[in-house]
Amino acid sequence: MSDATLDLSRRLNDHYAAPDSAGSGLVARLRDAFRQAGQDPERLSLDAVAGIDQLHLGGRTASRSLATLGGVSPGERVLDVGCGTGGASRLLAAEYGATVTGVDITTAFVEVAGWLSAATGFDERTRFLCTDAAAVPLPDGSVDVVWCQHALMNMPQVPRVLAEWRRLLVPGGRVLLHEVVAGDNAEPLALPVPWARSEATSHLRRRESLERCLVLAGFAAEQVRDVTEAALAWRQSRSDRERGAAPAAAQNLPGPALLFGDDFPLMGRNLRDNLAAGKVRILEGVWQRR
Repeated sequence: MSDATLDLSRRLNDHYAAPDSAGSGLVARLRDAFRQAGQDPERLSLDAVAGIDQLHLGGRTASRSLATLGGVSPGERVLDVGCGTGGASRLLAAEYGATVTGVDITTAFVEVAGWLSAATGFDERTRFLCTDAAAVPLPDGSVDVVWCQHALMNMPQVPRVLAEWRRLLVPGGRVLLHEVVAGDNAEPLALPVPWARSEATSHLRRRESLERCLVLAGFAAEQVRDVTEAALAWRQSRSDRERGAAPAAAQNLPGPALLFGDDFPLMGRNLRDNLAAGKVRILEGVWQRR
């Protein structure tokens, strides 16, 4: 990796999965949390891990919406870019019959993703690599679908990443994207938010800029839609739950605060407020490799 990539990797690892005050790694913390919730960390259901495996607005509902929009079908080879802890990868394997390779620059997330896939029985349909999204160690034309949810806003060199997607996709392959973009309100974001505690790791682009980058990289838009209102409603419902309105059973299972820290409720409220104020918007779409 270049010095710039190593610096980005360090910043993102610090943001998403830094050790706690006792020096415990993320996998160890999560395994202990599942035990305390009465769960066997080696045998988990997809429902049990739902609180920590899809770290984007809309959760599994948003992933299903994108998969349906993009027509993911059994046997397709999917590259999940910015896979986090692997929730979308497992959902695509479990519900759509895909074979998925997830990539993420955050070492601890990749470790968690591998453990959760083994614990839920999807390790044969999913695999995970810790790598830069602009330099994925896979052959040309080796995937049918590139899948990306809420990851480009952490990537400063989007044109390089899109060029890599085009290299990896088969002719006619598809990019399925669910992304945070800058809104019309140019006021500074309320921080922290789930993807950044400061502007150092936030690389939001306006919708027009991102779509132009995709066209220049060799992709043609098939369907693109703004899903901000649905995302805002979902975020509001989560903020209500985080205030303590969730059922006791759901509260006992590990949730995103174990990944993001004690300030996660503040991140969620700030994201909700940024959405409501038009500072950010949410884009969902399908592009085809020309």
